[in-house]
Amino acid sequence: MDAYLLLITLLAIIIVILGVSWFKWHAFISLMVAALFLAIFSGMGWDKIVGSYETGVGAVLGHLVGILALGTILGKMLAESGAGLQIANFFIRAFGEKKLPWAMFFSGFIIGIPVFFEVGILILLPLVISIQKASKQNILLVGLPAIAGLSITHGLVPPHPGAIAAIGIYGANLGKVLLYSLIIAIPTGIIGGPLFAWMINKRVIPTGEPTLVKIDDQADKKSVPSVGVSFLSILMPVILMILGTAAPYLHLSAGAQKVLTFIGSPVIALLISCFLAFYFLGFRHGMDRNLIKKLVEECIIPVGSIILIIGAGGGFKQILIDSGVAKVIASMSQDLNISPLVLAFLIAGLIRIATGSATVALTTAAGIVAPIVAGMAGVNLELLVIATGAGSLMFSHVNDAGFWMVKEYLGLTLEETFKTWTVLETILSFVAFIGALIVNMLV
Repeated sequence: MDAYLLLITLLAIIIVILGVSWFKWHAFISLMVAALFLAIFSGMGWDKIVGSYETGVGAVLGHLVGILALGTILGKMLAESGAGLQIANFFIRAFGEKKLPWAMFFSGFIIGIPVFFEVGILILLPLVISIQKASKQNILLVGLPAIAGLSITHGLVPPHPGAIAAIGIYGANLGKVLLYSLIIAIPTGIIGGPLFAWMINKRVIPTGEPTLVKIDDQADKKSVPSVGVSFLSILMPVILMILGTAAPYLHLSAGAQKVLTFIGSPVIALLISCFLAFYFLGFRHGMDRNLIKKLVEECIIPVGSIILIIGAGGGFKQILIDSGVAKVIASMSQDLNISPLVLAFLIAGLIRIATGSATVALTTAAGIVAPIVAGMAGVNLELLVIATGAGSLMFSHVNDAGFWMVKEYLGLTLEETFKTWTVLETILSFVAFIGALIVNMLV
């Protein structure tokens, strides 16, 4: 019976992979079909399948919908106001031309905290191309560090959708994940960004030129936020969340601790940050209420797709629990003595390679691993989130939208993209995983 349940689970994962890559289904459909297949063939009662699936979807999305929507709105305000470019320009001035890769990495890292990877690329690449044309340096030396900064935050750091979904599925503490992810992501990004760019730019000289980005995209901005306001707008949710996590350890009255914990909860921190952004990035720089409303509506629509994927991952997780598959995998992994961190990293990596989506890999892997660790003692759930996120970055190739964005925006050939972007993503994946293992030994 155990072998049969494992076979059915394997087939369900294959359905997710084939659905996304072969049949070209949306990941939500693939995950839902796989969950129903698993439920039916594992012998769950027909009257329990739909209820189990809906319970899983609701449990994951209950606290995620607001976070994802508000994070997207904040990112849109940063992009449209020019605050992102202000931060990038600040780092370029601070580091100087000789240390441009470092300037671009920190720009990508800071801008990447509140905005999606794709949005970050659109903010930074006009700047990358301008610098490359002015300095006549290899575009990889300037572009790859910025992309590494964006990618590592997308894979590991809340409030990005994959990290937030894994936190919800594992039941991890968001403040601790934020702290650990920043500790691990910065050195990881430095190795995969400036250091890798310095090494590879001597070996790969792109033959083409970037043609997709207009360099004067931001040139007509009459009024842009100051550097201080730009930094404050980007970092405000992080500051509030860290305050909320630290509240119980501060010598404050019980009432003050409760207030700090409240405003430090992710959804409230992001709501406060959005209103600050509306005022400091919007109204103070000529945006009216109608324009801000239009920007919010524009950026909310794409969030629907991510919410559906995350919800379906939660449903898949619940079916794994209620069908008894989770217990079988748990006992098997305990018999084999595999660390949950290693298991999560490997499963996320395999799904990432197969489907091309970091969010699908993170959500599905977390759904598989969460029931396994539910009964285990001594598992650091926060580092489990980071190990799963590290696996979801592995070996980006032709089935990943990010692969094609980097290729087209930097004007690379297919071979050049494999040698640069694919290698960069794999370095980030393995270095972040090693970082999680080291932190796990220390804490």
